[in-house]
Parts: sequence; C-alpha cells; structure tokens
Amino acid sequence: MPTYKLLALDMDGTLLTSDKRISDRTSSALRRAAEAGITIVLSTGRAAVELLDYQPQLEGVVRYGTLLSGAVVWDFTEKRALETQFLDPESVRIVVAQGLAEDAMVQLFDRECAIMTRRDVARMPEIGQGVYQDLALRRGTFVDDIDTYARTHDHGLCKVNLHHVSRASMRATQRALGYLPLQLATGESASVEVTPPGVTKALGLEWLYTFLGINPEEAIVVGDGDNDLEAMGIAGLAVAMDNARPAVKACAHTIVADNDHDGIVDVIERWIEHT
Repeated sequence: MPTYKLLALDMDGTLLTSDKRISDRTSSALRRAAEAGITIVLSTGRAAVELLDYQPQLEGVVRYGTLLSGAVVWDFTEKRALETQFLDPESVRIVVAQGLAEDAMVQLFDRECAIMTRRDVARMPEIGQGVYQDLALRRGTFVDDIDTYARTHDHGLCKVNLHHVSRASMRATQRALGYLPLQLATGESASVEVTPPGVTKALGLEWLYTFLGINPEEAIVVGDGDNDLEAMGIAGLAVAMDNARPAVKACAHTIVADNDHDGIVDVIERWIEHT
C-alpha cells in the first residue's frame, strides 16, 4: 500500500458534521495523523475568517489551507495568504448585478473576509443557508449596499457566492453567466460559487504540492461535493464521503462513512495508521 504524506479535507459535509462541528473522535484522529508527520490541508470554499471557530481543535494540526475554492492558499501559522487569485473587476460587477436581479444573497470574499449585508443574513433560513446564519453574524463583515461595495472594492475580490431563492433561479444565473471566462460551481442548496477562470480546489492543491515538494500520488483528497471533483482528480487516493453527491462517489477510488459518523477517522485508520 502506498505511503501518503498529505491529507486534504473538504470542510462542510466532510470534516464537519451536519451541525458544523468537528467530532472529538475525528479531532483526535487528525492530531494523531499530524503527529505522525502527515501534512493536513483544509480544502474548502470558506474564507479564513470563517474557520476561526475551529482554531482550538486545529492549531498545531493544520498549517495550510486552499481556501475560497482554491483562490487563496493560506498559512494558518503566519496568518497570511501565500498565493491569491483575483476576479477581474468587470466580471465582479456583472456577477453581482446578476445576483441582485435574481434576488439572491450576494456574498463577496477578499483574501480573508466574507462581506455581506445584514438584510441578506436575516433571510438566510429562507434560502437554505440557515445553518450558516450564526457564523455569518459572528464572522461577517457587513456593508449597507453590496453593489456599491463591489464597485468600489472590485480589485481585491477573490470569490462571489450567489445564494438563490430556488434552483430555477440558480439555473437562470448559470445561463446568464455562462458566457463569461469564470469558474462556476454549484454549492449547497441553490448556490453558485464564482471564482476566477481556472480556479478550483485543484489549483490551490497543485500550488501546495509544488511548495511542499509532494507528489500528487502521495496525497489523499476527501470530499462530498461537485466542487471537490477537480481536487480528487489530482490525488493518489480520492475518497468520497457516504453522504457525497453521486458524481463524487462515481469518481472516487473508495467511499467511507458519512460526515456524521466519522468518515475521516476511517480514512486515517485505513490509509495512514495502517503503516
């Protein structure tokens, strides 16, 4: 069996339980893996500020993250971006206008912050984002007008999330933005995640592989959503959670328990601690 050096983990639906916790059993397994010399990487659509709740469990365990779906490679120890991909200003303006036309919740992301309006946070339960409402209230950066902010800060944005009121509305946005040279990914509920062209979780991981001197064959990538597919495609071992979408399961080398039953512990015990 190969010897793996890096373990890349999606957060929501993978490392985190449905109520957005890292279970004690999973936390202990991660610490054992780190102590054994495994580089553990968070591969997530979240911004750095949205990960602060997990710092007590992950400090000394996770140093690097490919955040904002690969737009930012982050060093948690030094608290800074190592690599950043930015959206072009014109695309930002078009994406935000489309989101507002569909009455979607618009979230903007710079290197480390999530920017939104309090009006949108108040309606998160109505658009399938209720589980993130408390996080948004505690960690969000609030502005009065998201369109004005986007137009005056459009040179420093890495990602835009559009959370729609329905999947029909989401599909309308996908059609409207499909001509742009952007990376569009579907997220939870009826969300569209917009990153610069070619920016996926795989891009961030490839940068880290080179930075750390690790071959893709020495990496395990674990995920559950469509935005994990590219990253799983550049791993020696691609692992899907049992709660993963069908397309993710189809491309995985193996499937482990779901996110509410410590699937990450399965990965560590079967492919890391076996040696």
